Amino acid sequence: MDKPITALAFDFGTRSIGLAFGQSLTGSARELPPLPARDGKPDWDQVQRLVDEWRPHYLLVGLPLNMDGSESEFGARARKFGQRLHGRTGLPVEYVDERLSTRAAKEEAFERGHKGNYARDPVDSIAARIILEDWLRSR
Repeated sequence: MDKPITALAFDFGTRSIGLAFGQSLTGSARELPPLPARDGKPDWDQVQRLVDEWRPHYLLVGLPLNMDGSESEFGARARKFGQRLHGRTGLPVEYVDERLSTRAAKEEAFERGHKGNYARDPVDSIAARIILEDWLRSR
């Protein structure tokens, strides 16, 4: 039997980076508090503490693609973020198509009763969890 695989997923944003942790044994993932970011740059010490705490095998970065599958301008920034993650942690980074995750996350947050208050609204981390669950299902 294969050992469970764990992953930490990031939904890249310029002001907030959604975060989720999951594993292959149950195929489930859980949302973590989003990381504040300044123009897409998180506190890298905080990122390292998360990696040390959760000890994932993989880091996943949501890749925003256009609906036709071409890479968006924002996708280049997400890739750069992923390259920095790999450079700082040495862990493998995989990019996951996130085209519909934000819409699904907003719908889920609305169903949970969130009214768009950014401080309480976990849309970024819901999106990270959806990205991670999609990745686990595809393995």
